[in-house]
Amino acid sequence: MVEDIYTVSFTAMGSRCEVRIAAADAAAARHIATQAIDEVRRIEQKYSRYRSDSIVSRINAAAGLGAVDCDGETAALLAYADALHDNSEGRFDITSGVLRKAWDFRGGALPRPGALEALLPLVGWSKVVRDESSVFLPQLGMELDFGGFGKEYAVDRAAELLAVLGVDHGYVNLGGDMRFLGPRPDGKPWDIGIQDPRDMSATVASIPIGRGALATSGDYERFIEVDGRRYCHVLDPRSGMPVSYWRSVSVVGPLAITAGSCTTTAMLLEQDGIDFLDRSGVSYLAIDHEGRIFRRT
Repeated sequence: MVEDIYTVSFTAMGSRCEVRIAAADAAAARHIATQAIDEVRRIEQKYSRYRSDSIVSRINAAAGLGAVDCDGETAALLAYADALHDNSEGRFDITSGVLRKAWDFRGGALPRPGALEALLPLVGWSKVVRDESSVFLPQLGMELDFGGFGKEYAVDRAAELLAVLGVDHGYVNLGGDMRFLGPRPDGKPWDIGIQDPRDMSATVASIPIGRGALATSGDYERFIEVDGRRYCHVLDPRSGMPVSYWRSVSVVGPLAITAGSCTTTAMLLEQDGIDFLDRSGVSYLAIDHEGRIFRRT
C-alpha cells in the first residue's frame, strides 16, 4: 500500500505540537493521530500544575499537611525524578519549580530583594517523603513540578501508542521535543534543524534521524535581558539564579525523556555539562556562552 506523509497539528502543554505519520489517506492519519493526541492530553491533565484537579496540584496542596496516594505511573515518575537528582549532583530538582514565583519572564524584571531567599528553604528533593504508593511534602509552600520531563514523557507515551497502532514512519513533536518511530517511507531519515539560539530565523545545524529521540534546552526559550545580561528560565536550585554557561544543548537519545533530561542536566551543570554528556554516551550538539559549538555523533 502506498502511503503519504500527513501532519496533524495541535496545541498542548503550552506548545505547538504535531503528529507526522505515513498513512493511506488523511482520514486514516487523523484517526490514528487523534489517539496519540488523546494520550498527550491525558498526561497533561494528570500532571499539569496549572490544573487544580491534577495529581501534582493535589500533592502541592497537601504540603505540610499529609501524604497523598500515588498510582503506579506517578510513583514511577517520582522514582525517575529521584534518579535525575542523583545523576545531576542535586541540580535536577523537581521541587525547584517554586522558584518561578520570584521570576517574571513576561514582565522583564529581576526578583524583588529577598524573594529568592524566602523561597530557597522550600527547595530540596531530599526533604520529600515517599514510598511506592504515596508522597509527602513536609513543608507548607513546597511544590513538585514535573515540567522538567513531563512533556518528554508525553512524547514517548504518544509515540509508543502510535507504534502499537502500526505506525512505522513518522514522529511526535511536542514543542521541539521529538520521538521518531522510523524514517520516511522511502527509507531516508528526517532532517531536523537545530535552532540558532541567537537568531530565531536561522538554524546552526541539521541532524538526520530515523529512529530515537531529539530534545533541546536553551537560554532562548524563556528569558529576560536586564542591563545587557540574559537571564533564562533554567534555574540553579542552590541559588535560584538562572544558569548562564550554555546557549543551547541538543541531545539525540533512545527516548525523549532521556534526551530531554540530558539536555536540562547539562544546562544545570554549566561548564561540567559536556563531561556529563560524554559519560552518558549520547550524541549531542551544544553551544556555549561564547558561541562555540561542541558536537558528539
